[in-house]
Amino acid sequence: MDIDTRLLRYFLAVADAENLPRAAQRLHVAQPALATQIKQLEQQLGVELFIRSRAGWTLTAAGKVMSEQIPELLASWDRILRDTKSDASRASRMLRLGCVNSAADGHIPEIIQVFHRLHPDWQVDIHQGGWTEPTAGLDEGDVDVALLRLPFPGQEQYHVRELFAEPRWIALPADHPLAGRDDIAFRELWDEPYVASPAETGWWRDYWMGLDSRPADTAIIGAMARSTDEWLRAIANGFGVSFTPASNARNAYPGVVFRPVHGIGPTRVALVWPDASEADPVVRYFVRCCTDIMGGHHSELFGGQDGRRTS
Repeated sequence: MDIDTRLLRYFLAVADAENLPRAAQRLHVAQPALATQIKQLEQQLGVELFIRSRAGWTLTAAGKVMSEQIPELLASWDRILRDTKSDASRASRMLRLGCVNSAADGHIPEIIQVFHRLHPDWQVDIHQGGWTEPTAGLDEGDVDVALLRLPFPGQEQYHVRELFAEPRWIALPADHPLAGRDDIAFRELWDEPYVASPAETGWWRDYWMGLDSRPADTAIIGAMARSTDEWLRAIANGFGVSFTPASNARNAYPGVVFRPVHGIGPTRVALVWPDASEADPVVRYFVRCCTDIMGGHHSELFGGQDGRRTS
């Protein structure tokens, strides 16, 4: 029997929380999707793992056996994957860097240039994470270190060094009634339809609809997008609006305007690495490069646009 380790991780999260909503929040996934994954695991095993009630989810006898043995199994598997991939990258003198979309794009060439001066025999292989991959390969052990937007699923498992924060702006169709404004109140956007990432991205999708900063736990979905191009086209065609990092406002797109918003918290970018990379001197040098370059010049990421409209 082959079982996806992701299902086992979901099981442990629910077992620890004893509550589906809390587990979904920790995992940054939607509750219905999490419930479906747990049911799938139970069907594969042929046993019931939880007793479900209004008071919460409690483990059955079979579930207790699983919860006691699965952590060690997953820890061993993660260690095997990371060690194997890490050893291969060291042998080829390759530092594997993961990046989520727009996380310090403007500084990556400078970071790599400085790193090459310190380690001319090493190359940097960049893995660009997609919209449904908020850890950009960290979870799979495919990268040694990553530039990510906080928070992300499983963040507590990693070493995190926050580099900077930047405002969340709103991307609007050019003919939207608010497009002519220099500044928009967050409250004015609550009832707007949003162009969102797919449902399986869970908390990540909610965050970029501003649900972390408002009383309601749902928003109107005008369209879904799986890539930046789809996202921009949907906004330009009037299907909805969407929050975005202020630095994205530098990228002009026909039919889309970007405006500052007050009343919503910023997005944060951090350098993240696993325990397996902590003792690696090459990773430590790379961390230092990022900290020196981005920590000292993070305001440049906004291109002088902070507080100004961009169309």
